Amino acid sequence: MKKLVLLTGAGMSAESGFSTFRDSQGLWEKHSVEDVATPEGWERNPDMVTDFYNSLRHDLITGKPNQGHYDVAALENDYEVVVVTQNVDDLHERAGSTNVIHLHGELMKMCSTRNPNDPRYIRTLQPEEWEVPRGTMCEDGSLLRPWIVFFGEPVPNLDAAAREVSEADALLIVGTSLVVYPAASLIHYVKSDAPVLLVDPKPVQVNSSRHVEVIQDVASKGVAKAAELLKRML
Repeated sequence: MKKLVLLTGAGMSAESGFSTFRDSQGLWEKHSVEDVATPEGWERNPDMVTDFYNSLRHDLITGKPNQGHYDVAALENDYEVVVVTQNVDDLHERAGSTNVIHLHGELMKMCSTRNPNDPRYIRTLQPEEWEVPRGTMCEDGSLLRPWIVFFGEPVPNLDAAAREVSEADALLIVGTSLVVYPAASLIHYVKSDAPVLLVDPKPVQVNSSRHVEVIQDVASKGVAKAAELLKRML
């Protein structure tokens, strides 16, 4: 069975009602990155950061996967599929994808402030636990913080993602502008003879010398179109 790796970004979940970060009405237009997505912001005002991610979790548990998520999951009928996502939502999993690597953390998980990636202290929240009280403590005595890779922090799953991409027979990119590093660097790990397809409703400037088959459409329609192309390519 051929191996297909997907790299998905905010556009993957936009049709499920989740704001992309960089569009004109995106989250960074409403909130300062420095305040809600950096270690310094967390240290300065953990209550505000807790409230921010509580709000995102509320939107997540009331939202649903869109057709694009279901089409990605359906690819497992024909390929060995690995989804590498920049998104912190769990919509891929809820749609049925079974092998998902989260580069930037997961919204429904909490962790230790002192040791964010210590598996002993990473806790998965149930939907009814979406509202984490301010000042909740972790078992190691530090504040319980969102298991989100803040700006300036290392991306712990990047090496695993690069390894998967390097083994892929094809790469399908959905809903990402390929300007956010280090995730954007993953295209450079693709084998020279592996096709690369990109689905996005907006024109995307690919910073690579290799050919990329572009499907200018939203995820709910574009993933299905990409699947048809892949049948002829692989």
